Amino acid sequence: MNPQRIASIVLLTLLAAATRALPEEPFKLPPPPPNLSELGAKIQRTMTLLATSTPQKRNHVRVLFYGQSVTAGAWSKAVADNLRKAYPHADLEIENRAIGGYTAPALINTAEYDLYPFYPDLMIFHVYGGVEGGELEHIVARTRQRTTAEILIRTPHFRWGKTHPRDGSPDDPSTKNLTEDDEKQSKLIRELAVKYGCELAEVREPIRQYLKANNLFPKDTLGDSVHPNKLGGFLIEKLVMPYLRYDPKFSQEPWKNLARNIPVADSGVELAFEGNRVDVIAADTGHEAPGTAKVLVDGKPPSQFPELYYHARPKASPGVWWPAINRIDREKPLVLEKWTARILECDVAKNLLRFEVIGSKTGPDGRGEATKRFVSNSGRVVIEPRMWSVIGALRYRKMELPKDYEVTWEVKPLFTDTYAAPKTADPAKEYATTLAQGLTNTRHTLRLVPNGDGPVPIAAIRVYRPPLKP
Repeated sequence: MNPQRIASIVLLTLLAAATRALPEEPFKLPPPPPNLSELGAKIQRTMTLLATSTPQKRNHVRVLFYGQSVTAGAWSKAVADNLRKAYPHADLEIENRAIGGYTAPALINTAEYDLYPFYPDLMIFHVYGGVEGGELEHIVARTRQRTTAEILIRTPHFRWGKTHPRDGSPDDPSTKNLTEDDEKQSKLIRELAVKYGCELAEVREPIRQYLKANNLFPKDTLGDSVHPNKLGGFLIEKLVMPYLRYDPKFSQEPWKNLARNIPVADSGVELAFEGNRVDVIAADTGHEAPGTAKVLVDGKPPSQFPELYYHARPKASPGVWWPAINRIDREKPLVLEKWTARILECDVAKNLLRFEVIGSKTGPDGRGEATKRFVSNSGRVVIEPRMWSVIGALRYRKMELPKDYEVTWEVKPLFTDTYAAPKTADPAKEYATTLAQGLTNTRHTLRLVPNGDGPVPIAAIRVYRPPLKP
């Protein structure tokens, strides 16, 4: 089917969802945005990939929901389900890596595990905090510097204090402290959307208008003081969806160079590119057993670039979903291995946590305390003060440290030194292999040298170039 025709069908589907209630909907829908034709302009690379997917060509699209427990709520699952229904031919990979209780000053650390390595095509983002300290802006800026992800960022819904009356107005002076913080957050979010080219999903003001029009109050949209109830989640879903639209009339200029395919004629590849990530898109292997090729970036194997290794998210603290360590750094180059932090002493009352770290290849690598900066003997593990969440989790859950509890994590690669051509069993599917991700965002050279153990059919080399320099 023609992509233009697909776009028209999808647009009509989204418009219908935004403007009329389905029989099973228990709530009155908010009115459609008056500027519907302007929505979605800043996320058109993602929406183009979705809308141009067909049964014969299924584009692979990664979507990441990121934020706090509100972003982990039912509204995000509904949005994900809506995308899958609207674009059934897209090869959608949707993850929600939100962490409950983590404001921007905490999330800026866990983003090193969860956001940048995942390298989404689209991030749907909302988090509280980070206004005064700049952490909210830093997350947005780093996403634009380290990935080609388009960002849909939304303004907050209304929170409501436990002591505030159910029929209180968000404009009531007695609620000033709570609403003033959210208004500052909303103002900053709107400014960041302009500064960094994000799609701004305006949720707060339409909810304000919806409450007034239906004689409702903020408390009516909440299950507690923060988290949306069914009505609140319904409103966020319906107010976010109209932004997830494809419109071929929008300019391609903002996104056409974020990720581009370079066709290649044969398996022996030598080309120059600019960006921080390079993938191979496999061509059809037919009935032959595919072979392999040596990968060289700037004349050396990708494994020789220290920046292409990262500490993955460690095991959670007891009783919660928080990572036991919110961020793990390094001073010396990493190797691919598994790490264990064994707890030597834990005293919640004294705020004391002593530990030792052991690498599967490095071996025993030093001891430290959670309140002090720790640098392992090899320099491969660095943990700053206040990065441990174990004591906080035990205090929050009012529990003792479980017997034999230990923290484990892995060092993972963002590269491959040998490209193994995959078997292309489904001709409609895209078979992409990342050769290197996390390079400096500058000019590089790529060489693929076939090893002579079979055909290495390649359709294209895809190069990703983030829009901002660090």
